[in-house]
Amino acid sequence: MLGLYSSSIFAKPIKMKFVFCCYSLLISAAAIAQSDTSPQNIFIITTDGFRWQEVFTGADLDLIGNSNYVEDTALLKQLYWDSTSELRRQKLMPFLWNIVAKQGQLYGNRLYENKVNVSNFYKISYPGYNEMFTGYPDPVFIPNIPIYNRNTNIFEYLNSKKEYSGKVAAFSSWNIFSAILNKRRTHLPVNSGYENLPDDSSYNNEMINASQDLIIHKKNTRYDLLTYLSAREYIEHNQPKVVLIGFGETDEFAHRKRYDLYLQQAANVDKMIAELWYFVQTNSFYRNKTTFIITTDHGRGKNPTAWYKHGILTRGSGETWFAVIGPGISGGGEIKSDQQNYQKQMASTIASLLGEQFDSGKNNADPIFIPMTTGYNMALSRLTK
Repeated sequence: MLGLYSSSIFAKPIKMKFVFCCYSLLISAAAIAQSDTSPQNIFIITTDGFRWQEVFTGADLDLIGNSNYVEDTALLKQLYWDSTSELRRQKLMPFLWNIVAKQGQLYGNRLYENKVNVSNFYKISYPGYNEMFTGYPDPVFIPNIPIYNRNTNIFEYLNSKKEYSGKVAAFSSWNIFSAILNKRRTHLPVNSGYENLPDDSSYNNEMINASQDLIIHKKNTRYDLLTYLSAREYIEHNQPKVVLIGFGETDEFAHRKRYDLYLQQAANVDKMIAELWYFVQTNSFYRNKTTFIITTDHGRGKNPTAWYKHGILTRGSGETWFAVIGPGISGGGEIKSDQQNYQKQMASTIASLLGEQFDSGKNNADPIFIPMTTGYNMALSRLTK
């Protein structure tokens, strides 16, 4: 009796201890899963028509010293030339190569057969952004004019979700984005071209609007700095979860055959992205919960005599690139494996990184496989099943 009695009184604490341990493990696992799958923020940043060649190899020797495209070749070389492609690209875009290349991933260096291509036939901006944001390389030709887009885009899809409703915004230098994202149908806050910010009695808003109003000869593309300041002001005060910032001056300077200004603007864009990254990483709402995707809408001519052009007849126009950095993104750096990705995959990739599935009925492209940390991969796989 004593032996049986003693075993029973010791069995209860052991059993309760076992149950408590199991419960603790379940709570811990749930907390980890909740942390990994908690609503994230994503910023998509584009710089129009910026070639992969400059991204991965820096300034082009055949162009930086060409007085047909550069006002002061000696000075431009002082700024952006060096003995190796690694040093040149770091001079041109230090944030991309000092931060993203160490903490994130860069795709599209064709010297390693790592390819990113557009799927649309036309290789100009409207079809490019349509493909990027709808996942559908529309065969119907839409030129670069303000025709309202009939295709459903990733931003209106996310805005229809409870988690992101009213938390999606877009800012662009090019004034055609309101049509590409069909602001009339989607009712998204899209600030394009020299459109003023809402009059909310904010001193900074008033200053930005006043600066824009003072510009006499307004063109289709606003100064990128004004686009950035507008977006930055909105982000700080409204805390959107999904943001598009579309810079446009790299393409503008290329079409003007100004390689010097093209490089300078790429450097300026890199600085603005760096400043924005610093802001989100020092802001409690965004810190360690925000992913950046940085990319372009089309390539440009491969040859020194065609670098400023793009389109159906210009070789190299369909060659693009992208970079990604954020929570859960493994630090793969420059991806050197032989692989092929497409611009049409970007919309579903944006959704996948947020644990969503984007299906507009037309897009049939799978998300791009982006290596993640182990726990984050498991969390995303559960969300997207």
